Amino acid sequence: MQTNAQSSLKAINKYRPYWAKRFGKAPILPMTRKEMDVLGWDSCDIILVTGDAYIDHPSFGMALVGRLLEDHGFRVGIISQPDWSSAEPFKALGKPNLYFGITAGNMDSMVNRYTADRKIRSDDAYTPGAIAGKRPDRAVLVYSQRCREAFSDIPLVIGSIEASLRRIAHYDYWSDKVRRSILVDSKADILLYGNAERALIELTHRIANGEKVEDIQDIRGTAFLRKKIPEGWEEVASTHLDRPGKIEKHVDPYEMKMGVGSDCETNAKSDEKTLPPGTQIIELVKKTKTDRNKQVVRLPSFEEVVDNPVLYAHASRVLHLEANPGNARALIQRHGDREVWLNPPPIPLTTQEMDYVYGMPYARKPHPHYGNAKISAWEMIRFSVNIMRGCFGGCTFCSITEHEGRIIQSRSEESILK
Repeated sequence: MQTNAQSSLKAINKYRPYWAKRFGKAPILPMTRKEMDVLGWDSCDIILVTGDAYIDHPSFGMALVGRLLEDHGFRVGIISQPDWSSAEPFKALGKPNLYFGITAGNMDSMVNRYTADRKIRSDDAYTPGAIAGKRPDRAVLVYSQRCREAFSDIPLVIGSIEASLRRIAHYDYWSDKVRRSILVDSKADILLYGNAERALIELTHRIANGEKVEDIQDIRGTAFLRKKIPEGWEEVASTHLDRPGKIEKHVDPYEMKMGVGSDCETNAKSDEKTLPPGTQIIELVKKTKTDRNKQVVRLPSFEEVVDNPVLYAHASRVLHLEANPGNARALIQRHGDREVWLNPPPIPLTTQEMDYVYGMPYARKPHPHYGNAKISAWEMIRFSVNIMRGCFGGCTFCSITEHEGRIIQSRSEESILK
């Protein structure tokens, strides 16, 4: 059953194909110029750079994205696990006609490379032969820099779990500090967060039709940098949604005694005492109804949250509060003299669209380039079937809610059995 928001959108399989559709479907997306020549291509429209081995299976992000774009008529090439010591490997497929799509892979590159003790892992499940060290730390940043060095005039579109979870100022466990939005550090043109098929297809067709990527600022599920809030938008302080509280000291369970905690301060006045210096409590005044589609919620700036755990927690909570595609508003967070602007989350795919995405002609095997090398991630997933996305749980230790959202998106029974 479709929601009103879904029914009012253009389905992702209803776009007019790009002219290059005449080249047909590739048995597997090319990773070399020789493979492009066999397909009769003189260039790629889009080049996807990934930190994973290329496995043409829908459980691997670049395969799903690549096949989806191919079905819309675009010529898609893959640069997998390039040597990042220079820009030359990023020129292997030539200059893309539209943009570079950049991802660290199915996992955050830091989680992939380091243990919870910050020790380097001895293997990598997403690399042939499980060889460790085939991707750099903070791969999205490094790949973006090298792509910019290779072709400075080509737009950079970043995505994946690494980019999505770092879209605003965020705590980085590995360096034990709050880092800026990945948009600022990568110098990418636009970020697609979450499950981005809907945003990706619209963005790609608009770029192909001649729009400049810096002028495309109205697609849900995207984030980008801008200098100021445009006219016609109403700015809403984040304190209207959530009130910054206090940080309570973690209790040592070995020192807990019966009755301890009875003198805890719980009234509003005690909360006010714990607010950071300079923070003001804003009394809510009932206002006339305004257009939520033209409201943007102001998060505390990077400079405010970097050393303030209260405001950091507050910003994180507001990000989660504004995660419902049905009523979420745009968010904005200042970084120096620039604003990181987050459009509302994408509208989830319908069952028909899910069937379409997972019904592509995937080869369902690794690229022949890898020969007989064992790829652990592929061995584990090769006989699995994708049936749904999303999770309503919202567990604090899990990133699915922040990345995919709470809404369950399912394939049809017929599509799964097929």
